[in-house]
Amino acid sequence: MPAERPTIADVAQRAGVSKGLVSFALNDKPGVSPQTRDRILEAARDLGWQPSLRARALSVNRAFALGLVISRDPEIITGDPFYPSFIAGVERELAPAGQALVLSVVPDEEAELAAYRKLVADRRVDGVFITDLRHDDARIELARELNVPAVTLGHPETPSPFPAVSMDDRAGIEAAVDHLVGLGHRHIAHVAGPARMLHGSRRRRAFEDAMARAGLPAGLVVETEFRAADGAHATRDLLSRPDGPTAIVFANDPMAIAGLGYAQRSGLRVPDQLSVTGFDGSDVGEHIFPALSTVATDAVSWGAVAARVLLRSIAGEEPGDTDLPPARFVPRESTAPPTDPTGTPTRTGR
Repeated sequence: MPAERPTIADVAQRAGVSKGLVSFALNDKPGVSPQTRDRILEAARDLGWQPSLRARALSVNRAFALGLVISRDPEIITGDPFYPSFIAGVERELAPAGQALVLSVVPDEEAELAAYRKLVADRRVDGVFITDLRHDDARIELARELNVPAVTLGHPETPSPFPAVSMDDRAGIEAAVDHLVGLGHRHIAHVAGPARMLHGSRRRRAFEDAMARAGLPAGLVVETEFRAADGAHATRDLLSRPDGPTAIVFANDPMAIAGLGYAQRSGLRVPDQLSVTGFDGSDVGEHIFPALSTVATDAVSWGAVAARVLLRSIAGEEPGDTDLPPARFVPRESTAPPTDPTGTPTRTGR
């Protein structure tokens, strides 16, 4: 059986003082002489005593935990590189600070609001992350109503009292379109995320704006739920059209990889007959064949910065908004000048 965890009583006995004096010394309160404090701290070190997080939480009315509620299909989360990377960044900050992350995955927005209410009502968290911002996002007002510190990933459309940690993803989409136009593509499609999410509609607008600047139509847009299977289905539908694209800009890497696979199984050569770009900069995209041209983001840093900002808010500071470096386009092997079926480069991009 494992050895029992040493208690304050054990430290008091080793140091030859009362439990009350040990508590004063360990909590750095006045009333303990320097010599006695040193003796108590040495006894605690010798015994391997560690403070009880539960007792500490009760004494200061804190949970020492942050909440993250995600309203998405678990299938999407397991296949999307963003959330594992974001959570890794959050944990990088929480573990050294003696904090924990409480994660809840729910099926819809109603359940999401209920989960936030329960976490706060049960005093399980001291603050919350608000991700996947939506139009007219009810979570902003809910967090204000619950009087819980929060940090948003991105700037909400509505006024918000909470600090935002943001990254400009428009720049990456625009750079991807500019890259394809520079290669000679004129029929470029976009497989977008859900329009109800701000980043889904924002990336679509970035695509449309970049196409307009190039003097090209932006009518080939398919909206999805960010699933990998959606990427394959959208690619099938786009390629079956008589005005099908020579290049596709996907809103995330899993959809791009699935679309690339569908195109190659259908007999198309990537990138000769179809160029493909993703969004995320996931590691796997670098190792598939052909290596995926993508928009790189740093979700780990995003998580770490968001955690630091939220911890500062909980401590009573007013950290303000933080802008991360913008997303950047990384060209690899999945993009090339368009060719006709014989492999001859074409000026029209058809």
